[in-house]
Amino acid sequence: MHTLNPTLRALRSALGALVLLLTGALLTAPTATASPRSAQTPVPAAALTEVTGFGANPSNLRMYVYVPANVAARPAVLVAVHYCTGSGPAMYSGTEYAQLADRYGFVVVYPSVTRSSKCFDVSSPQALRRGGGSDPVGIKSMVDWVGAHYSADPTRVYVTGISSGAMMTNVLLGDYPDVFAAGAAFAGVPFGCFATTDGSEWNSACAQGTVIRTPQQWGDLVRGAYPGYTGARPRMQLWHGTEDDVLRYPNFGEMIKQWTNVRGLSQTPAATDSPQSGWTRTRYGGTGDRAAVEAVSLRGVGHNVYAWGMGARVITFFGLDAGGGPGPGPDPEPPAGPCKVTASTSAWSTGLTASITLTNTGTATVSGWRLGFTLPAGQSITGGWGATYAPAAGAVTATNAPYNGTLAPNATVTIGYQANHTGDSAPPTAFTLNGAVCTTN
Repeated sequence: MHTLNPTLRALRSALGALVLLLTGALLTAPTATASPRSAQTPVPAAALTEVTGFGANPSNLRMYVYVPANVAARPAVLVAVHYCTGSGPAMYSGTEYAQLADRYGFVVVYPSVTRSSKCFDVSSPQALRRGGGSDPVGIKSMVDWVGAHYSADPTRVYVTGISSGAMMTNVLLGDYPDVFAAGAAFAGVPFGCFATTDGSEWNSACAQGTVIRTPQQWGDLVRGAYPGYTGARPRMQLWHGTEDDVLRYPNFGEMIKQWTNVRGLSQTPAATDSPQSGWTRTRYGGTGDRAAVEAVSLRGVGHNVYAWGMGARVITFFGLDAGGGPGPGPDPEPPAGPCKVTASTSAWSTGLTASITLTNTGTATVSGWRLGFTLPAGQSITGGWGATYAPAAGAVTATNAPYNGTLAPNATVTIGYQANHTGDSAPPTAFTLNGAVCTTN
């Protein structure tokens, strides 16, 4: 039996702040209610559902699945792996992957730990080899279940996770390179860094960022998880805060070493940019949204690196937003949504303020809203009111404040923000309300 040492208890305490961060999204996220279903029972559409009896499951994980109403005929599969102290339902409620599934037609699987620490096993010898047992085997069974019941596309299976889930993302890409096409890890450590042989779940040296290896050594650890495998290796997206005091920042550089080596790439980035203030993004093996390895460093950010809105960037890296939705060929022009938006700006030399008025033109009350829009190039939000805004540039999502989340039919709400600009001070464009396209005037 694994024991929970004082250091791991400290990790759980530190990650408690992450729970508070993610629960801030509950105002707009779907309610996480899940009724158990056997493996033979159809899963209701657009509802988080627990599936039991899904296959080999040596560590007694629980499986939750979200199948959108518009699920594609041959859907992609996204596995979203929770943090320590978390759960599958908490990951569902605290991230936007279910809403993105509604838009693009993929299926989301939310594994859930039952051991007392609520942390995934990323350290045991069983977890660090293909088919060795423990959590990776159970998660692989969940993917197989979705493939069998929804004719999922086996070439489009992806995984993302936060903290413990980020570590599991690294592990799954190492154990099952033939299953997962890509991963996205928020505040993790390299594959094999947390390895222990004494039954403990904790590796202090790795957590402190003192495990330093060459790219070849890190790559050999991944290759050793599935000896003899010569097929394609997954792509990897990495996110880490420079002030992470739980899984310290040197782990970010070690993960870059590992996955560039696994992909046979140079350590020199093919491109470097700053998608928003405080972010440094490096891409290896390519310069576009689907580079082989993409790494995003967030200056001054601690362990709670994940923020609402980053999920859309994950989906772009995976390619799940290609074409605007599921199905072959281009999608038809979307109909006007049950909303109308008026936007204006007042600018000066390098700054501006913007005012946005949103009207619910539908016949049903909106309880919890997210207004999506695109800022002109060169604009970056520095502050706002009436909503929270993330990210600060590019495709932005404004999420309601606690006091204005309910919009009755024909009701309006006005929000605004201040931004910097480099010449283009125009108001934003392409508004959506909870994914539905709005008219503008």
